[in-house]
Amino acid sequence: MIIVTGAAGFIASCLVSRLNQANFNDIVVVDNFSISKKERNLQGKKIKEFVDRDGFFEWLDENYEEVEFIFHLGARTDTTEFNKDVFDLLNLDYSKKVWNACCEYQIPLVYASSAATYGAGALGYDDDEAIIPLLKPLNPYGESKNDFDIWALEQTAKPFFWAGLKFFNVYGPNEYHKERMASVIYHAYNQIREKGRLALFRSHNPNYADGEQMRDFIYVKDVVDVCLFLMHHRKNSGIYNLGSGKARTFMSLALNTFDAMGAEVNIDFMDTPENIRDNYQYFTEANMSKLRSIGYDKPFYTLEEGVQDYVQNYLVPGKFY
Repeated sequence: MIIVTGAAGFIASCLVSRLNQANFNDIVVVDNFSISKKERNLQGKKIKEFVDRDGFFEWLDENYEEVEFIFHLGARTDTTEFNKDVFDLLNLDYSKKVWNACCEYQIPLVYASSAATYGAGALGYDDDEAIIPLLKPLNPYGESKNDFDIWALEQTAKPFFWAGLKFFNVYGPNEYHKERMASVIYHAYNQIREKGRLALFRSHNPNYADGEQMRDFIYVKDVVDVCLFLMHHRKNSGIYNLGSGKARTFMSLALNTFDAMGAEVNIDFMDTPENIRDNYQYFTEANMSKLRSIGYDKPFYTLEEGVQDYVQNYLVPGKFY
């Protein structure tokens, strides 16, 4: 059996689909299934068992001998949430329990970290584990992810294989339930469809023109392909960046979305909300040499390819992955 936590969420539900495509059908999905707005993400998938996240460790104590791999992707991901206790409970403490169980039962583990750990990028975006304790995340979400990375690296007891993945700006099908935390592409599509226009955040940094803020956008299909690679690879444990390796502007994202929709370009700008303005990242770009060095050689979707696939094959027809 393969366990996927946070399974009804965006990336994890896409991973379940990708595992099914690779003929892995004994999938145990773990989540808070009382959140009905996510339930469509798992419809039609081959799943062996549904386990509530609060009962997961009791379930694992009884079934660990049958578990082949754990993907721990469940987390609170709201970057505008500032209640540290929420992140300590769901991101830090829960992840420690997953780690310790994997050590006790010798189960390999891949878990979700985040590019939010890099903060404003003062130390760059290299997944060098030596700099992880020096990073300065900009919000409690990023802090919780970095705190766990630091904790994991400090442990003497480790799963025989483990990998933490610093997800950059992931976009793609199955993210509808994330609401304000969904990708800019998702929001752009809906704005253009409903209003025939798109509003981007104005730049409040003199080094960047409006719309020229840059992010490393990575398509979710690349993310789940890397997860499968690591499940089969099972060596070279450590913390890895997972982005496309190429920063692109929000203007490029917008133009590609208009193009994929066959719509006339109509863009204006609005002020970045004050509650996130001071902690706004103007540039992120993953150094992907570490993952490439262990043998992952599949090319990543370009922004053009990813936006076109997402818009035309999922958003327009209203399909899930």
